[in-house]
Amino acid sequence: MKKRIISAIVMLIIVVPIVWYGKSLFKIGVGIISLLGLKEIIDLKKSHQEIPLLVSILSMICLLLIVFADFDGYSIMYGITYKGIAILLLTLLITSLFTKKYSATDALFLIGSIILLGTAFNTIIMVRMFSLYKFIYLILIFIMTDTFAYFGGKCLGRHKLIPKVSPNKTIEGSVIGSLVGTLSCSIFYHYFVSSINIKIILATLILSILGQFGDLIFSKIKRENDLKDFSNLIPGHGGILDRLDSTIAIMLGYLIIYGLF
Repeated sequence: MKKRIISAIVMLIIVVPIVWYGKSLFKIGVGIISLLGLKEIIDLKKSHQEIPLLVSILSMICLLLIVFADFDGYSIMYGITYKGIAILLLTLLITSLFTKKYSATDALFLIGSIILLGTAFNTIIMVRMFSLYKFIYLILIFIMTDTFAYFGGKCLGRHKLIPKVSPNKTIEGSVIGSLVGTLSCSIFYHYFVSSINIKIILATLILSILGQFGDLIFSKIKRENDLKDFSNLIPGHGGILDRLDSTIAIMLGYLIIYGLF
């Protein structure tokens, strides 16, 4: 517990000023985090065979092209960036023809991971560049939902949510987490972003639920690979994907219901 608290304090000291300052510093920080997240995916040896070093490097370049792509409100990829991404994705597929251990299935797994992470982290940058308080609002959805789902489950949890994926999560905890997360974050949105209406409240509830699905999905990935954590990068917390699993789902959800905001 002591190690976990110390790590959390160190992360806050590093992350908060970067988020507050924004601009290029924030973009660079998100880019680095996205690469660390992709590395954790590449290291999942049970999900794929061996990925050659050259393919890993091309994957990281492709990921950064997506993460740093301009966002016009509807499309995150266009112009030369779009062409560069398309070329690299095709290269990742074609390379599988010439290696034994790196199969076409591995290539598709890698491409899917790149698109998933790239889109989520690109959205993180887009939201922060647009509004600091909207960014905080989305992050708070994860924090409040996760925190109260944990305590709600501890105090009132009786029925398991999906025990085969995450045996400690309960239906009661999930409901409490979403209710408190929706209420508290809607209030924050009202005072710091804009006035709220039923659409905003509904959108917040949807994002809260999606955040919990994100947590469960990444828990399933770890279980399928016999892992407790994606890595030990953050002592007491695990890896990048252990900390950002819900956030990734929330950011993707934000893209889907973008018009409501």
